[in-house]
Amino acid sequence: MHPNARKVADRLAELGAAGEIRELPDSASTAATAAAQLGCDVGAIANSLIFAVTSDNSAEPRPVLVLTSGAHKVDTAKVAALLGAAKVGRAAPEFVREHTGQPIGGVAPVGHPAPIRTLVDEWLRKHDPLWAAAGHPHTVFPTSFDELVGITSGSVADVGRD
Repeated sequence: MHPNARKVADRLAELGAAGEIRELPDSASTAATAAAQLGCDVGAIANSLIFAVTSDNSAEPRPVLVLTSGAHKVDTAKVAALLGAAKVGRAAPEFVREHTGQPIGGVAPVGHPAPIRTLVDEWLRKHDPLWAAAGHPHTVFPTSFDELVGITSGSVADVGRD
């Protein structure tokens, strides 16, 4: 198992999560490729997206993790309004790795060097099980909406758009 996936597996075990990490033969760096390999609806993929958020134009950006359905895009205006942020933008790969220790396409909802504020899209509630990345583009784990909210200490929010 990749070291990032091992770190995620250990964290999931600490948190009492039920699902086991599954290694996929091909990269699951997009919701569509993950869903195809898992044989599930693309909406059941919990995309982990890191955004760089600033409270005002002079502030250093901080990471925010948005977990959204693979069938939706994130509405950054909604995220900004929820957070009272001046600016919300997709994070650069270096920013993502710095704050998560994981590459884009494999960012797990847990297992980061430090806690990251997390918003969980309410659209994910429609699917059971959900599948989330596990620290590497070839690894995923099954979870439920309630478990995902619990293990991330996330706030449930409407952040998606069709």
